[in-house]
Amino acid sequence: MLIYLNGQIIPSEKAVISIFDHGFLYGDGIYETMRSYNGVVFKIEEHIKRLQKSASLISLSLPFSEEILKRDIYETLHANSLLNAYIRITISRGKGDIGIDPELCKKPTIVIITKEFNGYPERLYKEGIKLIIAKTRRNHKNALNPQIKSLNFLNNILAKIEAKKEGAYEALMLNVYGKIAEGTISNVFFIKDNTIMTPSTKCGILNGITRQTVIEMIKKENLNLKLGFYTKEDIYSADEVFITNTTMEIMPVSMIDKKKYKVGKYTNKLRKLYKKEVELYIDQHTTYNIN
Repeated sequence: MLIYLNGQIIPSEKAVISIFDHGFLYGDGIYETMRSYNGVVFKIEEHIKRLQKSASLISLSLPFSEEILKRDIYETLHANSLLNAYIRITISRGKGDIGIDPELCKKPTIVIITKEFNGYPERLYKEGIKLIIAKTRRNHKNALNPQIKSLNFLNNILAKIEAKKEGAYEALMLNVYGKIAEGTISNVFFIKDNTIMTPSTKCGILNGITRQTVIEMIKKENLNLKLGFYTKEDIYSADEVFITNTTMEIMPVSMIDKKKYKVGKYTNKLRKLYKKEVELYIDQHTTYNIN
């Protein structure tokens, strides 16, 4: 595997960073994950804009333009001869003396990892996955802005540990007010009384790019949609539940805690629409031409 590290594409075993990197020491940095289909990175512009927003929210100056980062992503894909891939960009504050002052770091560390990815087993989409509602609460939005895709992931990891102990694939997190927020790596939707519901961003969640794509599809199809503040009792009484993220796309949920759900018509319909959305995007975008 070849890795992009600070302007060079090098073998993974040589891609090392300093023990004084503030991403390692303090989780001071940001990241973004993407997915490529047949050589085209889906919604790459939106992902890069969100990365830039995360950077601005932590006062991190990025030493490259959107176009240069786009080129670097595609160069890393091409170097690894990948068409269908998982892509992760990690940008830390960089190397600096011990201490949390951002000015200790003179330039950021930039890493791009790409690896082959052809999706999840089809049986998961047919049968659905198990979730729990974690006891670990989501960070308050005024303590850590959820629009920052931060390297500091301990809040999510603690909820993931809970899920693993219960044999669940993912954990839903409530905010400090007891309202449903989001999963450790996903956004959540549920269907009740023929209405598709999802937590408002005011609940303290990341507005996922897949989440936003699904919302736009729902509006285009003139389906009933409600963004609001929901309790775990609301989702327990739902007819269908699914979660979304870049790699899973739309993943059906078959159980939350002890409540079971069917993989129903709305979930299946939206899955088909999402696939068409991806296909249309690929048709309208060619692979990046690296000179």
